[in-house]
Amino acid sequence: MINKPSDAVQTAKVLITDYMKEHIIGIYLNTRMDPLHVELISLGTVNASICHPREVFKPALVNSACSVILLHNHPSGDVTPSEGDLEVTQRLKKAGDILGIELYDSIIFKKDEGFYSFKEANLLKGGAK
Repeated sequence: MINKPSDAVQTAKVLITDYMKEHIIGIYLNTRMDPLHVELISLGTVNASICHPREVFKPALVNSACSVILLHNHPSGDVTPSEGDLEVTQRLKKAGDILGIELYDSIIFKKDEGFYSFKEANLLKGGAK
């Protein structure tokens, strides 16, 4: 069960192969917040990765997930969201709302302790039901 952002970060870190590259990871959840599936969605470069709604939500549909937690690491170690992070997160939230699959949280994390949760920062208002 994923009870808090740090639980999601620990789950995602298992898939990190190189902290000098950006990884985008999806955790796909049932209604009880139990992970149904965890997937590496994209492996990028030191400062960029491709994140398209199609790749994020396909595993949600295939696994009948009710919600998604999206995570990505920042190789720089600074978990402050960029303008791109903010834009992509809002785009994914809208796509999830259309599909009826909630973007429960979007989390930026680093190799050591530390993360930024869009949900905790109140940047994911409303949601799919």
